[in-house]
Amino acid sequence: MAYEKLTPPKTGNTIGVRSDGKLEVPSDPVIPFIEGDGTGPDIWKASQRVFDAAVKKAYGGTKKIVWFEVFAGDKANAVYGANTWLPDDTLAAVQEFKVAIKGPLTTPVGGGFRSVNVTLRQVLDLYACVRPVRYFNGVPSPMKEPGRLDVVIFRENTEDVYAGIEWKAGSAEAQKLLDYLNREMLPEKKRLKHTEEMGVGVKPMSAFGSKRLIKRAIDHALAKGKKSVTLVHKGNIMKFTEGAFRDWGYDLAKAEYGDKTVPEGEAGAGKLVIKDRIADSMFQQVLLRPDEYDVIATPNLNGDYLSDACAAQVGGLGIAPGANIGDRAAVFEATHGTAPKYANLDKINPGSVILSGVMMLEHLGWDDAAKLIIDGMTKAIAQKTVTYDFARQMPGATEIKTSEFGTAIIENM
Repeated sequence: MAYEKLTPPKTGNTIGVRSDGKLEVPSDPVIPFIEGDGTGPDIWKASQRVFDAAVKKAYGGTKKIVWFEVFAGDKANAVYGANTWLPDDTLAAVQEFKVAIKGPLTTPVGGGFRSVNVTLRQVLDLYACVRPVRYFNGVPSPMKEPGRLDVVIFRENTEDVYAGIEWKAGSAEAQKLLDYLNREMLPEKKRLKHTEEMGVGVKPMSAFGSKRLIKRAIDHALAKGKKSVTLVHKGNIMKFTEGAFRDWGYDLAKAEYGDKTVPEGEAGAGKLVIKDRIADSMFQQVLLRPDEYDVIATPNLNGDYLSDACAAQVGGLGIAPGANIGDRAAVFEATHGTAPKYANLDKINPGSVILSGVMMLEHLGWDDAAKLIIDGMTKAIAQKTVTYDFARQMPGATEIKTSEFGTAIIENM
């Protein structure tokens, strides 16, 4: 493939995708990476060392990742020119090599480009945002028993209000749509007022988009021996979007997994339980009864809120991994922001990118390397050799740099 300003590595091979969606992973896959903005470079340097060390230790040199830097965010503007937040080169590279990983990226505020992250998801059809949330012993937490929460959240990534279909208050487009709704769609008692100063957005949710997300959640739960999948929605109010998400989930489970699943409250010993919760109730549930949930499937906006709230219970976004997965590509990512005031200080916690790399290795089927990283991080935290965000809350901790935390993980593998 020809690129405008990228030069792919001369070694390494491309990951393939079979007709059934399974990956064909060579022993030397080329994996594009986006370093990230702000603290991204510090985090990436530490994380790449950890990944390479784990793969080498697990496979004795028979496997190796061949890294390929591609650009997005501030660095893309420097390489490709102003306001080029996500170059076509980067999209093409992810499409070609199938699996990529990235650090935190700047999202412009206000008008213009919406979000590099959202654009990646929509253009590459990375419809499942997967966020595992678990506790590492010793990590500071506001909860008395943070270890009770161990969930994997599957958030639909391409529809809902994140589709970006909206118009500014006072614009001709907004007024045209609002006038149409009042004239053609709404009964007199529900007609909108003050439309001249009203913004408007559309919340599209489809059976296709919802079912493929829920299917991925059910497949994960069955493969990992989980007890339940919970459909989180606000269907009591938004009946034909979020309520439909719930209904489509139950329909899918019955039609495609009828011999393996059972709705909550029905007899079916040993089967995967499919249940649902109203979104606001679910926020209480993860605080009060977290061990009753292990896989969650949710529309886009609810999943955004819920995944960050759950991460706060076990130590925050600094160690919260994430992945955006589709049928033809996957991008693993930090879930936190760029923290520019800490840029180039070798200070920030690299845990989010490192644990996202664990997810990436598991996606490749390199579970032995993934386990080494988990073991190394678990031991490093238990030894209280941690970055400042944890050290300031852990009595007796030794504060170390970003790079040193990477070294601590490697030494504890």
